[in-house]
Amino acid sequence: MITVQGMHGRRVFVLGMGRSGLVAAQALEAGGADVLCWDDGEAGRQRAQEAGLNCSDPLRGGLEGADMLITSPGIAHLYPKPHPAIGLAMQLGIPLDNDIGLFFRSFATQSWTGFDKAPKVIAVTGSNGKSTTSALIHHLLEVAGRRSQLAGNIGRGVLDLEPAEDGDVIVLELSSYQLELARSLTPDIAVFTNLSPDHLDRHAGYGGYFAAKRRLFSEGCPDIAVIGVDEPEGQYLATQFSDHTHDDRVIRVVSGQKPKGNSWQVTARKGFLAESRKGRQIASIDLRDIPGLPGSHNHQNASAAYAVLRALNVAPRVIEGGLRSFAGLPHRSQMIGEMSGVRFVNDSKATNVDAALKALSAFENIRWICGGLQKEGGLTALQPAMRHVQKAYVIGREAEAFAMQLDVDCEVCSTMQAAVSAAYAQSQPGDVVLLAPAAASFDQYDSFETRGEDFIAQVAAVTGV
Repeated sequence: MITVQGMHGRRVFVLGMGRSGLVAAQALEAGGADVLCWDDGEAGRQRAQEAGLNCSDPLRGGLEGADMLITSPGIAHLYPKPHPAIGLAMQLGIPLDNDIGLFFRSFATQSWTGFDKAPKVIAVTGSNGKSTTSALIHHLLEVAGRRSQLAGNIGRGVLDLEPAEDGDVIVLELSSYQLELARSLTPDIAVFTNLSPDHLDRHAGYGGYFAAKRRLFSEGCPDIAVIGVDEPEGQYLATQFSDHTHDDRVIRVVSGQKPKGNSWQVTARKGFLAESRKGRQIASIDLRDIPGLPGSHNHQNASAAYAVLRALNVAPRVIEGGLRSFAGLPHRSQMIGEMSGVRFVNDSKATNVDAALKALSAFENIRWICGGLQKEGGLTALQPAMRHVQKAYVIGREAEAFAMQLDVDCEVCSTMQAAVSAAYAQSQPGDVVLLAPAAASFDQYDSFETRGEDFIAQVAAVTGV
């Protein structure tokens, strides 16, 4: 556990007793803080009490005398409206922070003065691909013989990490929810994968969403910035961070295009990754036969991870070996199996239109399982990938309304069981049954993971494997 520094003797209120909140409360107590906790759910309060923490209702005097309020990322603090406890804290002038801010203020310790190599923090954000990119960076570091820990929006809470040792590298996946409130952000290397509309209600629009992501760079001032520049926001971010056109503090990641200019660039084009500096190509990797990284979206992820490892002076041939041994992440273009020439792919993490578009573009002859709790913006952006789709099988409580927006042959199935059964029954050898919902899961499932697990179970039921 990372012991929180600078809070000894201070009264700190922790709101939300999920994974990050519970660990934050324990790390604060380990640092000598006087901690009170609350969760709106009885189960959360019970977890806190079982951990020996004291609970107090913030709306019934619990916030009195508090020096700071630490909130979990899922709790709204500003838009669409503040949680009542956070609203009260702001009225009382109580500062807000989260576990990410606590981590960055507490990670470095006096023991580092005896290290040969100071530990480093790599922080990854973006709309899509940040989980795969983070896990891939972690994997590549281990292949390169560097001790690495992975945390944040993936895996462990940040304060649940082991204290750093000589030369350690910490890889953090950070969401917009985590970034928008953290009072301290000081990564050594920051990564921006891409940007597409998501969580717009939480950020009061697209500009607010980008502003939350941008804080990792504007507030964090990393030594190296790895920035996907396929969208205008990424291009803007890269130019804002650069002092001149060949500033090696910025590595631009480009998809589907040849490199332009003299900057340090890593490109993914036609299945090949290429690194160029000062207008000259210096390395290339064929990604087409790497099973854990299918499709152009994963090639973009591979390019971002490659750029980070190159910034750490790892040789291209070592990185290539790590790319080839990467197994991929569950629920992200996850190959479930094959039966009678039909492949089954689980991309339940494709919860928005942009992620689903990339999943659909990675395969041909698709039997597409889609639908769920639709996000803002509609489905028209999926049109370029419809030529890959033989038929859509729509699930979710509003399956009919979802299906009416698709310009492709559709079958309203409502349930995962019906969709998988129909898709497999109608498939031919060479087809791909792909779950890429283009929607959130909460109308039928607790999470995208639960939805993906149901898909896997239904595939096993119809195929017998």
